[in-house]
Amino acid sequence: MRLGGEPESSNFEDRTGQSGGGFGGGGGGFGLLLGLVGSRFGIVGILVLLLGYCALTSLGGLGGGGGITGSGKSGESQLDANTKDFLVRVLGSTEETWGEIFQKAGARYQPTTLVAYSDYNQSGCGAAQSAMGPFYCPTDKKIYIDPKFFNELSQRFGAPGDFAMAYVIAHEVGHHVQDLEGTLDRAQQAQQSVGTSQGNQIQVGIELQADCYAGVWAANARDAQGSILEPGDAEEGMRAAEAIGDDTLQQQAQGAVVPDSFTHGSSAQRMEALRRGIQSGNASACNYAR
Repeated sequence: MRLGGEPESSNFEDRTGQSGGGFGGGGGGFGLLLGLVGSRFGIVGILVLLLGYCALTSLGGLGGGGGITGSGKSGESQLDANTKDFLVRVLGSTEETWGEIFQKAGARYQPTTLVAYSDYNQSGCGAAQSAMGPFYCPTDKKIYIDPKFFNELSQRFGAPGDFAMAYVIAHEVGHHVQDLEGTLDRAQQAQQSVGTSQGNQIQVGIELQADCYAGVWAANARDAQGSILEPGDAEEGMRAAEAIGDDTLQQQAQGAVVPDSFTHGSSAQRMEALRRGIQSGNASACNYAR
């Protein structure tokens, strides 16, 4: 993936090295945390107990460094300079691309903020913990990510590469787009009136649409030389999508697959959604969410 011509986003907060508070802090509290729906990109064994509309994710992959440097002093940034550059450039590219898409539709795109933290912090939806993976919080409209997660994507799930990492960020930005469109609110309301199995199906649609939106960003992102996609990028994304399908994760974790419990879609579904976004480049083709 070619980065360098896009603007660096200013909507970035470096909280690495800061210590977070307990569940009650940050304005969200434990009650809001329980309202999250896991949207992990690869956390095996994460349990979604209650339905809601925040998005928790997890993938992994900056190679050995993982984006976090040595421990350092409390309060000092632990973020590797190269990792920060990657994060702000990918975020800047999503802002530019979705800004153009919204403008063509007669609307104005309002960017999200990306928060990098280490181990534990606070979000508007409650506690942010590394084990949760990257997630989007609609309460404060921010994306939270511990960059060490990228190691998991690369080493644990065998999905290395810069485009695989960008897919993680773009998926979360996709949830922000859904928030702006009102899709998350509608999904939450729909979940409240149905049973668990049907609620899971609604959540699968939300996650697949976010995957598709990630593909739409990739298809439309440009720099002075043209598309930012390079040979092999789509394959990197497909490997990541395959590695984090509900069926693949359940088989690995418990040796059995329970389709009614899917909340993110099977490997085949996630790959198809990302592929649809890349091939169509059209957000209207991402008609997964109700």
